[in-house]
Amino acid sequence: MSGTTSITSTTSVTPTTSTASASPATTASSSAPTSPAAPEPGPSAVTIPWEELVTSALLGTDRRPLRTGRTGAGSSAPRPPTPGLSAPGLSAPGSSAPRPTDGPAALLEAAALHTVRRRAALLPSVGATPPVPAPPDLRPPLPGAARRRLAHLLADRSAPSGGGRRGAAPDLTELIPQWLALAGERGFRAPAELLPALLDAARARTDLRPYVLSFAGPRGLWLAALNPEWRFALRASNGARLTAADDPDAVRRLWEEGLFAERVALLGAVRAQDPSAGRTLLAGTWSAERAEDRLMFLDALREGLDDADEPFLEAALSDRSRSVRSVAAELLSTLPASALARRMASRALTCVNADRTGEGLTVAVEAPHECDADMQRDGVTPVPPSGRGERSWWLGQLVEAAPLTVWRERFGGRTAQEIVALPVADGWEAELHAAWCRAAVRQRDPEWARALLGAPSIPPASGPGTASLSERSQLLATLPPAERADWAAGFVAAHGLSEAFQLLGVCAVPWAGPLGRSVVDALDIARDAGSYPWSFSGVMGLAERCLDPAEADRLEVLTTTQDEPEDASPGAGGYWSEAFRRLVATLRLRAAMERELTGNDGGRPSPDPGPDPGPDPDPDPDPEPDHGETTRHPAGPDAWG
Repeated sequence: MSGTTSITSTTSVTPTTSTASASPATTASSSAPTSPAAPEPGPSAVTIPWEELVTSALLGTDRRPLRTGRTGAGSSAPRPPTPGLSAPGLSAPGSSAPRPTDGPAALLEAAALHTVRRRAALLPSVGATPPVPAPPDLRPPLPGAARRRLAHLLADRSAPSGGGRRGAAPDLTELIPQWLALAGERGFRAPAELLPALLDAARARTDLRPYVLSFAGPRGLWLAALNPEWRFALRASNGARLTAADDPDAVRRLWEEGLFAERVALLGAVRAQDPSAGRTLLAGTWSAERAEDRLMFLDALREGLDDADEPFLEAALSDRSRSVRSVAAELLSTLPASALARRMASRALTCVNADRTGEGLTVAVEAPHECDADMQRDGVTPVPPSGRGERSWWLGQLVEAAPLTVWRERFGGRTAQEIVALPVADGWEAELHAAWCRAAVRQRDPEWARALLGAPSIPPASGPGTASLSERSQLLATLPPAERADWAAGFVAAHGLSEAFQLLGVCAVPWAGPLGRSVVDALDIARDAGSYPWSFSGVMGLAERCLDPAEADRLEVLTTTQDEPEDASPGAGGYWSEAFRRLVATLRLRAAMERELTGNDGGRPSPDPGPDPGPDPDPDPDPEPDHGETTRHPAGPDAWG
């Protein structure tokens, strides 16, 4: 038996051994049937697919044991053993130690054998074509401090979260969009060594993509073409690049053959340059598009919408898709001179009238009794949501789509504020004012928005317009930025922060002085009330990103821990002190970021700049690409891992 084993091992290692030189015992054992006591070589460990090894490693060998007897899914025939590699359970050539047959040890051994075979099979590539050199980026390089800051922000983005409380340290991930916006405004180019991290950040966060693609520039697009995980950058930028190049044939080819995201981006870019050309591009393939694609393409017409788009949109009112008809009707209603706007105005005026029969002028409302086919074609949805009456639902849609200018004539030339102040008969005031609010937002009318918001000191439930904070924030967004900030400051001063979050979110950044002071004063009042700061975490996060950084020194006094009143929540004072320290630290960090991007550090050290990534690889504003450097970035995802 030992002779047989020795010959078998020798044969497997040296397959060219002559049979004639073998001993009679060896010859006999070779021709005789295999003894039942002799161990048969099982399937080689390398016959197990690599993906199955990974699955077993992730799930555990108890839940997913190795299936060494199969060569593939549904197959039970073992593959022949690989020369020189024994199966699990047998000793290696020249070794008497037993080998594991199952469990973690067998999994690791199989993975090791796989790795050795894959490495041994690698051959040098011949004739590989190097990538096209990266195009030059003529923008100036970042100042050194700003480059180090960006590296620190991106490194913190990929760091694992510690969970639990945030502590007093700034949340750097929330500052990345602001940093990128500042860098883009100042016209800097992205450091070459940080382009992979920037593209990874944009892949993970869609809100960063517009900033990253603008900042990364042509080199970022060149690099994105080498890695399939960054294809989003190509889809989002192809349209803009083609229109910038003014290549009609390439535009037409991309429109007819491109991916959906590329086509949406292309249509938006063409509309931004030439609205008529964009409409013509869409009309050429409109009938062949899917309903969901037609909906997205139609929404892209908002860019540069004018009266010339009316015939196309009027035809879309007969579309097979109800969603497409609804969007077409909405766009037409924003064109006061359109035929649809006139039809909706005529219907709305039959429902809302001035009643002079009493002591004073009132608003009389008679809601429609039916929703006929013409109304449905013009975008009126016949079936109301659950809990809404049909007639009030139809009335709201008619008033919302009617031009606001018709009401001045209907009510004797009165202003929007005077019309809103008129009493409405029979309990229709809430429904009528809510429809006027939606019309003011749709038509971007600041006069009506101002009238429907009312004075900021009036409680939302008893003021004009709507009590919905979401709709009130949309109304506020139609006002000029300075007026918007003043109104929000008055609202916070009168009502506190419990209902101010959505209103603060539409105010321009950085917040104007009165608004910032109102928010800080309200936070201070909330702290004195003894509650925990977690109820105001949303407003505190907005303050970190939106307060003027110059307010940091004035807020320093709020970072101290005050004595807690008897009825205060336990430990609330310490939590508030921590929240204010984080606020002050974030404001100072934002101020440092702005100084670094202007190249005016004033000799002051920047707080926590992070590790220095090394010398600037792009000291020259217009360097030629390093061809040797580009070949170090293979296109596959493994190369970037």
